[in-house]
Amino acid sequence: MATPPPIQLQPGQQPTPQQIQQIQQQIAAEAAKQGLTVQQYIEQVKAQAARQQAMMQQQRQQQGQGGPQQLLQGPGNPPPQQQQQMQRQPLQPGPPKPEALAVAKFLRSQQLKTRTCLFQEKRKDMFKVKRAIRALQSPAYAKARSKNPLLPEVHDRPTAENTFKLLPLSLLALRVTKIDPHEGHDHGKKKRVKGLWTVKVEQQQDANDTSHYIWLYEGPQWKQYLMAAGALSAIMAVVMFPLWPYYLRLGAWYISIGCLGILCAFFGLAIVRLILFIVTMFSNPPGLWIFPNLFEDVGFFDSFKPAWAWQETAEDRKKAKAQKKAKREERKARREGRSPENGDANAVQNAKDTDLGETAEGEVKSSGAKVESQGQAQLRNMNARVEEVEDE
Repeated sequence: MATPPPIQLQPGQQPTPQQIQQIQQQIAAEAAKQGLTVQQYIEQVKAQAARQQAMMQQQRQQQGQGGPQQLLQGPGNPPPQQQQQMQRQPLQPGPPKPEALAVAKFLRSQQLKTRTCLFQEKRKDMFKVKRAIRALQSPAYAKARSKNPLLPEVHDRPTAENTFKLLPLSLLALRVTKIDPHEGHDHGKKKRVKGLWTVKVEQQQDANDTSHYIWLYEGPQWKQYLMAAGALSAIMAVVMFPLWPYYLRLGAWYISIGCLGILCAFFGLAIVRLILFIVTMFSNPPGLWIFPNLFEDVGFFDSFKPAWAWQETAEDRKKAKAQKKAKREERKARREGRSPENGDANAVQNAKDTDLGETAEGEVKSSGAKVESQGQAQLRNMNARVEEVEDE
């Protein structure tokens, strides 16, 4: 007796009574071939299906869910091992590696145009990823790698990114973003330093060109150690002052008296210049300053230049601003290889004329009588004169 062919049903299709009867006949025939009852045959089929399902789950666990990947893998797709190598390395922070320290030392020595930011109320150096990647792909890195074998090989953008990611992996540099430190507070908006960001660390340590990273690697600490040793030595020397020799104590006394005299002279000069300014402000406005740059943010010698100057007014500041703008436009025109426009040229000329006029006015004020006498003499000399010449 021939076995009837198996019944093919479409998904979601309900079998007809004739098909159900035919399926029962097939099951009874298979059970008779194996010498089992219909119930025993059904239990055997269920046990085989359970064993197959358990084996498939075990294979998926061993291959890391490789079953669906194998189904998705086609003739044009690379194997999973190659896909994993082509993907970027995941970030799993750990202790500093020698390769990461070598990369950090190299990048620290390069010009990354770092800027200062605040991270956890501490000042840190911040840089952009694109400049670090550019430094890793530069000839300077290849030259440094020939001397230091710990530096990883870089031959394209993916390898440069993987080399850069050694920094966050070893917690030598971390990606940050700008935040508002007073966000959510009830107090008013406080004044902040221009260009000084307050940053926080981001969870995703990407290597995009526009991302910002801060340095946690401070470099060799021998300078800090020397400074700490020097400070400790100075404190011990001051504490042991009674044990100093007599000539050292006498020299220290003279030095302290000299410093005290310089300090008193400085405060005396500040009081004198203030009194002089108040007097001249009423007698000869806008007032005269001695050493106008004494309290400005300049060098020591520049604090005493010039020796005196008149108080700067709003009009003077406006003229100085216009003069700087005119000079900046003139330099820009020269760089572009064109002559300054009429407005720019006139502004520069007016600024120069203003300087000449102010200089002449100052000279006239300082020596008015002398200039007046010289002018009268010059006018007298310009009169026409007739002289008699003897005939030869």
